[in-house]
Amino acid sequence: MLNKKIEEAFNKHLNEELYSAYLYLSMSAYFEAENLKGMANWMRVQAQEEMAHALKFYNFIFARDGRVILTEIRSPKTDWKSPQDAFEDAYSHECKISSRINDLVDLAIKENDHPANMFLQWFVNEQIEEEAGVKEIVDKLKFAGDNKVTLFMLDNQLGQRAVATPTAQ
Repeated sequence: MLNKKIEEAFNKHLNEELYSAYLYLSMSAYFEAENLKGMANWMRVQAQEEMAHALKFYNFIFARDGRVILTEIRSPKTDWKSPQDAFEDAYSHECKISSRINDLVDLAIKENDHPANMFLQWFVNEQIEEEAGVKEIVDKLKFAGDNKVTLFMLDNQLGQRAVATPTAQ
């Protein structure tokens, strides 16, 4: 049986994962409008990944005999000054999500909920990858500066990203 404090916190985080998908889809739309199809693709794939994360929380709550409560998803930002600005927002967002995952781990430990703690460890590791991947793109965009050729090459590279095969959870 899922502890009520854990259930409430996991439902709140489920909403954050859905918001993450919404944010990345908004970023994808921004890049489409800027004719940066590769970056749009990267963000669309990221949105799909975030939906998969939300479903992991959804399934875990039910597996522990909890109740999923879906709440309103706030509107994401829709415009950025530049590709670098958008990816810096993505990096900042991933850091915020990492902090929230860490808070959930702390709660699971406090509540002595070993299954929740074990479940969250996958997300702890995932956030390391998420932050590093976005930070690498931010660094490349900083390096590119106003060089359109480098931006074009990076856009092409980011267009190669495909949806990863989901792992069991």
